[in-house]
Amino acid sequence: MDDNKVIRQLIRVNLELEGIEVVTAADGAECLEVVHQVRPDLVTLDVVMPRLDGLRTAGRLRSDPRTRDLPLVIVSACSQYEVDSGLDVGVDAFLAKPFDPQELVRLVRGLIVDPLGRARGTGDAEPATGHAGG
Repeated sequence: MDDNKVIRQLIRVNLELEGIEVVTAADGAECLEVVHQVRPDLVTLDVVMPRLDGLRTAGRLRSDPRTRDLPLVIVSACSQYEVDSGLDVGVDAFLAKPFDPQELVRLVRGLIVDPLGRARGTGDAEPATGHAGG
């Protein structure tokens, strides 16, 4: 989820090149709708967003039993306030903008793979696919 279309496209392209299906949202309110429809394996969130910011979106996802264990990644400027606030609401990881696309891929792969090395939601032995909402 990012209000900047270029950043959404950058995230989408880099993850799709790795075989990860991506669904995007332009703000937190849209993100919550998409998450409940698509049921992604991970959500990326920008902090500064119209209507509903990334930290409040993360808080809502954590408070909902259906999404409380969904991995959440803040992709933002990552000020100390954002990191502290993100940790308070249960964000799993942070990636500072501007980011290295390969670091994004590594981070997402690490969070959508369970400890047994299987992609979340599948019985595959290889972590080749997953769904990211962002």
